[in-house]
Amino acid sequence: MKPQCPVFRRCGGCQLLDMDYPAQLKAKQRRVEALLGRFGAVQPIRGMETPYHYRNKVLASFAEGRGGAIESGVYQAGTRRVVPVSACLINDAAADRIIGTVRDLLRSFRLKPWDPRTGRGFLRHVLVKRGFATNEVMVVLVAANTLFPAKNFTAALRKAHPEITTVVLNLNSRRTAVVLGERERVLYGPGYIEDELCGCRFRISAKSFYQVNPVQCAVLYNLALDCAQITAQDTVIDAYCGIGTIGLIAAKRAGQVIGVENNREAVRDAIANARQNHAKNIRFLCADATGFLEAMAADGGHADVLFMDPPRAGSTQRFLEAVAAVGPRRVVYISCNPETQARDLAWLCPLGYSVQRIQPVDMFPHTTHVECVVLMSRAEK
Repeated sequence: MKPQCPVFRRCGGCQLLDMDYPAQLKAKQRRVEALLGRFGAVQPIRGMETPYHYRNKVLASFAEGRGGAIESGVYQAGTRRVVPVSACLINDAAADRIIGTVRDLLRSFRLKPWDPRTGRGFLRHVLVKRGFATNEVMVVLVAANTLFPAKNFTAALRKAHPEITTVVLNLNSRRTAVVLGERERVLYGPGYIEDELCGCRFRISAKSFYQVNPVQCAVLYNLALDCAQITAQDTVIDAYCGIGTIGLIAAKRAGQVIGVENNREAVRDAIANARQNHAKNIRFLCADATGFLEAMAADGGHADVLFMDPPRAGSTQRFLEAVAAVGPRRVVYISCNPETQARDLAWLCPLGYSVQRIQPVDMFPHTTHVECVVLMSRAEK
C-alpha cells in the first residue's frame, strides 16, 4: 500500500502508514500475543472506526531552513533536524492550522526559531491541546527567552483563531531535548483547558498528562472499569493517577478512592477536577506511589482494587512487591508498552496474582504502539 503522507519515510512518526488499517490491527494483535500470550488468551484488539486526526495534543518543533525560511514539523528520528509537516493524518486538523499561523507570525514579527547548535533564537516548540468534547484550545509557546511582543503576538494569534481559549508561554533556556521548561506565564485565558470523558469533566494544564486519543480512551477506561468490578464498599487506589481521570470515573462506583501522583501540577489539576465533579469520596496525594504503598502496608492498610497506568518504562519490582503487600483482590494494569508490561506481569504473578484477562486497544492507529488492559486477581489463600 502506498503511504498517504509525503514525508512518511523521513518523519518516522506513523510507522505503519504503508499498511491498510485491518492489517495494522492484525500485526498489533500478533505482537501482543507474542509478548503476553504466555499469561493467558489475548482478546481481539479493539480498533478505531475512523483512525485519522485523533490526536488532541500536537507538538511542533521549529527551525530555520534554507534561505532563512521558517519550518515547523517534527524531529527526524534520532536527530535534531526538523522534517517540515504542514498537515498530519493523525493530528487534530485545527492544531495543524494553528501551528501554521504561528509559523507565519514568526516571519511577520521577525522572530527567529531557536537553534540547538548555537543556543540562539526565540521559539523552540509549539504545543496545542484541544478538548474534543468542549472545543477549548490551549496553545503553549515554548521559548528560549521572553524577548518578543507577547501582547501583540497573542492578539494576532487569537484574531486568526478565535477558538483559542488560553495561551501559555513556557520558558526553556536549557540546551536539552526536554520539551517543556519549569517556568510558565499565562498570556491569555485561564492557563488550562477542560474536556469531558466518561461522564466527568477534566482540567488539563500544559504539563499534565491526558490521553491523546479521547475516542479510544473512553473505550480503554470503560474496559478497565468493567474489569475492576468495583462495589460501593471498595477502597480503590489509582497509582500514577495523573490528573485523576481513572480515579474520578471509578469514584462513581467505589466507597473511597486514593489517587497517587508525583507530578505536582497534575495533582493540582486532579484536586480541581475532584471539586468540579463533586467527588467527595476521593483524595489525591503528591507522592511516590511505591513509597505510599509501602507505608500503607506497614500501617496495616488494605485496598480492594488497584489501577496502575505507569509510563512506557513500566513499573518496578519494588512497586509490585508493595502492591502485593497491600493485597488488592484485583489489579487492573493499563500499559502503552506490552514489552515492559510482560516483564512486570512476570514479577507480579509469583507474588500471588494470576492474569484473568488481556485486552489490547488500538490507541495509536498507524503507529507501532498498542495499549493493553490486563486484569489480575489475587489467588485465595
